[in-house]
Amino acid sequence: MATHDQGSTTSSAFSDDSFYSSSGGGVHHFDDGIDRVGGTTAQPYDSTTKAFDNTGYTALGKSTEDAAAPYEDPFDDDRKKFGWTAGPDIGLLGLRAVLGGIFVLHGLQKVFGLFGGPGINGFAQSLEKMGYRESVVLAWVTGITELAGGSLLVLGLFTPLAAAGLLAVMANVIALQYKGGFFGPNGVELELALAGMAFAALFAGPGRAALDYNRSWFRHPVAAGFIALVIGAGAAAVTYFVFR
Repeated sequence: MATHDQGSTTSSAFSDDSFYSSSGGGVHHFDDGIDRVGGTTAQPYDSTTKAFDNTGYTALGKSTEDAAAPYEDPFDDDRKKFGWTAGPDIGLLGLRAVLGGIFVLHGLQKVFGLFGGPGINGFAQSLEKMGYRESVVLAWVTGITELAGGSLLVLGLFTPLAAAGLLAVMANVIALQYKGGFFGPNGVELELALAGMAFAALFAGPGRAALDYNRSWFRHPVAAGFIALVIGAGAAAVTYFVFR
């Protein structure tokens, strides 16, 4: 009987929930909170659900300080972000000044005969020899376009239209001289360079150092550039195919 009672007592001890909790007395094998291997906090046993509670579990080899450290993205770029500089404005100002200045001088030659220029009559005669009709009208249109377009470009005012007008003039010149090859004096080397500069100003805009600054076509340079390009291309086509 004594032996049977002792066995019953032992069996009862293993089936009792108090064996697994600190409130039941006896040896605390599962709730002492010590991982016998790593020495860190282990999973406490929940006597109600008969399962281990994973809340607050810390992996082996990781301290609580490391676990609380914020995650750092290895691909995060801490370099200084790109900001707008005055470089493009200075570059566009130089482009406008050189291109516009060249056309202003050529316009003065054609309209007023300055700097050894032919004047309207002399330029009209040259256009007539090239096969153009209404040569006097075209001489005025070309001279005013170069003079006004160059001046507006230097000021940075109505830049898309000014650049498109100069580009139209150069398109006609290239169409007349392309048979002379690329290199001077009869080639289109200079004309292509001027046309390229006008095309760049057409879409890049005047920059902030201009009277166009903050106007609608300044804020939307691509749309304004395409509209002005269509107008300039139409004027160049009419001049070449209708008046010639």
